[in-house]
Amino acid sequence: MKRIIAGVDEVGRGSLIGPVYAAAVILNSNINKKELKDSKKLNKIKREVLAKYIKKNSTWAIGSASLKEIEQINILNASLLAMKRAIKKLKTKPTLVLIDGNKIPLMENYKLKSIIKGDQKISEISAASIIAKVFRDRLVTNLSKKFKKYSWSKNVGYGTKDHIVAIKKYGVTKFHRKTFKPIHNILSLKK
Repeated sequence: MKRIIAGVDEVGRGSLIGPVYAAAVILNSNINKKELKDSKKLNKIKREVLAKYIKKNSTWAIGSASLKEIEQINILNASLLAMKRAIKKLKTKPTLVLIDGNKIPLMENYKLKSIIKGDQKISEISAASIIAKVFRDRLVTNLSKKFKKYSWSKNVGYGTKDHIVAIKKYGVTKFHRKTFKPIHNILSLKK
């Protein structure tokens, strides 16, 4: 039996806004793996080009966990839930799932293995990191059109100095993760 390997990575775990996303990718045998790198090591244009290439040459799926789920079950569990959803959405069931990091979701009838810095070592995980990052960045960029003051198009919702200053000045939006320390602390000061 041919081994079918899926790579999985999440994105947006450290962001202060929105859902967390994960991608699961099974690469076709004809794909050029030399191009695939950790999404954080690629510029935006290169990521966009590679995301299109990967989508054309693989079986892939996106999973997410909502802002409400993050607030209820915490970001780690929400990330694992997003991964689980992505894996289950794949049209082909993998024989082995390689996951970036040191934690894996609980899934019956799936063989899962965590790999620390997997996005730098395993092509399938690199591909998943690229697809997830491009997907989430597009959503955040669209959101940033309504919330220009927060510079989300630049900081993608992460806790940069400008973002924290904007939150203190303009307040917390419905997209902010209120259980995250910087937001929680700002809200506590306003009480």
